[in-house]
Amino acid sequence: MFELQKLVRQNIWNLKPYSSARDEFSGKEGIFLDANENPFGTLNRYPDPYQTELRQALAQLHHISPENIFVGNGSDEAIDLLYRIFCRPSLDKALTFTPTYGMYEVSANINEVIFIKLPLNQDFQINIEQLRDYLNDENLKLIFICSPNNPTGNLILNIDYVLKHFKGIVVLDEAYIDFSDSASWISEIEKYQNLVVLQTFSKAKGLAAARVGMAFASRPIVALMHKIKPPYNVSKLNQEAALQALKNRDELEKQRQIILSQRKVLEQALSDVACIKKIFPSQANFLLIETTNGPDIYQYLLNKKIITRNRSTLIQDCIRITVGTEQENKTLIDALKQYPS
Repeated sequence: MFELQKLVRQNIWNLKPYSSARDEFSGKEGIFLDANENPFGTLNRYPDPYQTELRQALAQLHHISPENIFVGNGSDEAIDLLYRIFCRPSLDKALTFTPTYGMYEVSANINEVIFIKLPLNQDFQINIEQLRDYLNDENLKLIFICSPNNPTGNLILNIDYVLKHFKGIVVLDEAYIDFSDSASWISEIEKYQNLVVLQTFSKAKGLAAARVGMAFASRPIVALMHKIKPPYNVSKLNQEAALQALKNRDELEKQRQIILSQRKVLEQALSDVACIKKIFPSQANFLLIETTNGPDIYQYLLNKKIITRNRSTLIQDCIRITVGTEQENKTLIDALKQYPS
């Protein structure tokens, strides 16, 4: 049986949260003399600290309760909060599967959490036999899984096995799920009380500059995240940008289809380039490619003002290429065909 209280740091469980002025009064009409704001201007008032309108819109979209949704300053805020809720510094542990998104480790280091990195197998999948040795460690509180994975682009299998056999919290990062042919795990948060699903407005919704991320989880976990977050963690401007994106779903869907189409075009074009040894299958808006010389090709493209991501330190001679516009992709291919093999 899943027992949340046993996982939560005792000081967090007992914490009396800060109460802001907008916690005590949430109306929109009146003479506001409660929060020491400047009475002049259009951005002079504090934003809704719980992003009520945005969470209601997300709840309607995903057919869940707003109480199952946390909205943060990017997914990175949610990652940090989960460490602070569940992991005692210098005592508790978190685990992930590499290569993957680097902020899981950075946030662990910031919070002085022991961080375990298990390598994915040759197919970029979890080695279940290797994982079994860690699942019963009482100090292991968090497991991070990125699916589709960054930088490899593939969906991670056996997530249900991890959820069923791990007594701690499984954090499933779905930043790229909109580019995948797989359904989100959001629909499973009631079934698995230890599941937290992360998503973002930065990728398919085109709001990387706005920094709006989401965590979908059981109501008690979301309540804990709200308990310890900063009072006004998402600005009014960013909340409004996210709401506008949800209203423009038809346009965003057109953009998504273009990206998916261009991913296929880019993959086909790269297969005819001499310096490309392998193109890994992708369920994201990027392609991981193995080259004849990753660092050199990265620098070659950089000199032509084509910025890719050098991932050679993680996977030998690999670079990661985001799917751009049709013209951007053509410029990239033309440049790679001119690379001196």
